[in-house]
Amino acid sequence: MSLSSRVPTPDLATLKIDDRSRSARWNGKKFRLFAAVLGIAVLTIGGVFALKGRKPVVEIAAAQPPNEPGHAQALLNASGYVTPRRRATVAAKITGRVIAVYTDEGMRVKQGQVLAKLDDSDARVRLISAKADRDAAAAAIQDLQVNLANSEKELRRTEQLQRSGVQTDQALDQARTTVDSLKARIEMTKEQVRAADARIQVAQQDVDNATIRAPFEGLIVSKDAQVGEMVSPISAGGGFTRTGIATLVDMNSLEIEVDVNESYIARVRQGQKVSAKLDAYPDWDIPTTVRTVIPTADRQKATVKVRIAFDKLDPRILPDMGVKVAFLAQEPAPGQASAAQIKALIPKAAVRSDAGKSVVLLVRDSKLERRAVTLGAERGNDVEVLAGVAPGETIVVHGPETLREGQAVEIKQ
Repeated sequence: MSLSSRVPTPDLATLKIDDRSRSARWNGKKFRLFAAVLGIAVLTIGGVFALKGRKPVVEIAAAQPPNEPGHAQALLNASGYVTPRRRATVAAKITGRVIAVYTDEGMRVKQGQVLAKLDDSDARVRLISAKADRDAAAAAIQDLQVNLANSEKELRRTEQLQRSGVQTDQALDQARTTVDSLKARIEMTKEQVRAADARIQVAQQDVDNATIRAPFEGLIVSKDAQVGEMVSPISAGGGFTRTGIATLVDMNSLEIEVDVNESYIARVRQGQKVSAKLDAYPDWDIPTTVRTVIPTADRQKATVKVRIAFDKLDPRILPDMGVKVAFLAQEPAPGQASAAQIKALIPKAAVRSDAGKSVVLLVRDSKLERRAVTLGAERGNDVEVLAGVAPGETIVVHGPETLREGQAVEIKQ
C-alpha cells in the first residue's frame, strides 16, 4: 500500500452547523434581552410610584409683623463698615533710626504728644557747625568795624592835609577807597551771618524732625516701628525700612460708610434718620443720621457711597466693625402704604405668580394652602403685604414649581 493512500481526505460537509443548535442559541439571546427590558420597566414604574408617594421638601419662613405704630418704616437696607474720617499713619519727615518709641496699641494720645524719637546725632553736628560759622562771621564783623573806624580817622586827616597842600589827591583817593572797601566787607559779612542763621534754622529743623509727634488727638490702633529699625518717608523696598511709626485714629470722627445701589439712591437724603446694628451687637439699635451722599457713582459696582454719622458715640463702637443699616422714612413715600396698612412682611422669594396674580403657599398641618396677596413696597429682601397674610403664618419660601394646594409636604430642617 502506498503512503498517499493512507492520508485522510477532508470532508467539508462535516463543517455545517445544525439548524437546531442555531435556533436554540438565538432563542436564549431573545430571552435574556426580554428579561433585561422587563427589569428596566419594572424599576422605572416602581420608581415613578415611589416618587409619587414621596412628599416634596420645602423651605418655610414665618410672616413677620410690620413696624410698630409710631416707628418709622425702613425704606432701604444696606451693610457697610465703621470708618473714621480722620485716620493717619504717623511717619517721619526724614530718614533715620528709631531710638525710642513711647506708644502702644490702645493708648490715647493728645495733639503734639511725642510718639517716638529718631537718632538726631548727625543733625546736631550740622547744627553745631552752622552756629560756629555764624559766630565766626559775627566776630569778623567786629574786626572790620574796628578797622573801619581807624580808616575813617585816616581819611579825615588826609582830607585836612590835602586842603593844606601837604597830601596829594592820590593819597586822599586811596584813603576813601579803604573806607569804602571796609564798609562793603562789613555788609558782606553781615550777609554771611544771615546765611549762617538760615543754616542754623535748617539744622534745627532736622533736629526737631527727629521727634515724632501726634498730629491730632486720638487712639493708637497700630504700632508699626520698633526701636532699632530704620524709618523713611519713602519706602526703600525689601521690608527693611518702615514708612510709619504708628497708626492714629480720631475716635470722635467715627462714622458708617455704606454702598447703596444706584437704583435705590433716590430713597436716601442728607439728614435722614437711620437705624444701625453692629454685627458684634445685633440686639443694639443705634440711632444714626445720614451725613452726606458722595456725589459720584462707582460705574463698576453701580453703587453710590453714603456716609452716616452716629447720633451719640459709644466706646463699644470700633473702627472697621461690620454694621447693617436701615434707612427710615418719617412719612410714607409716594406710592407706598402707610404703616397702618401694612399687615406683614414676607420674603420676596415666597411670592409666586398665578394667572397674573401674586400668591403664596401657606403650610397648615403639613399641607399647602394657596392664598392670594396684595403687595406693597419692597424692603431689601422682604416685601410688604397689605392683605392676604397675617403675622406668624408659615409660608413656603423655596420648593418645587409643581406644588399645588392641598398637597402634603415635608419641611426642610
